Amino acid sequence: MSTKKKIKGTCEAWEDGFLGREAEHAVKISKEKENDIEEALGMKMISIRLPADLIQAFKDISEFRGVSGYQPLMRDALKRFADSEMKIILAELAEEKRKSPSKKAA
Repeated sequence: MSTKKKIKGTCEAWEDGFLGREAEHAVKISKEKENDIEEALGMKMISIRLPADLIQAFKDISEFRGVSGYQPLMRDALKRFADSEMKIILAELAEEKRKSPSKKAA
């Protein structure tokens, strides 16, 4: 019987980074595989410059809220903003259409 101490491989241990984040466990994937993953996730890498204090605020919020990292929090905030703006735009377009005279009345 082995006396070696084993770490239980729970989902939480992986998600929290307790397991698997050491460089010795990392394996570089091909560019093709990376592209396949990005496409499957519907993600696209971009580069954006943001004020350092804004990034720090997102880091602080994500830590306080227990979110793993500030980038997922930023994605969520941007998604909620875009969804909200699209609803406002659609409501404005519907209102404009309602107010415009009908072409069939002629």
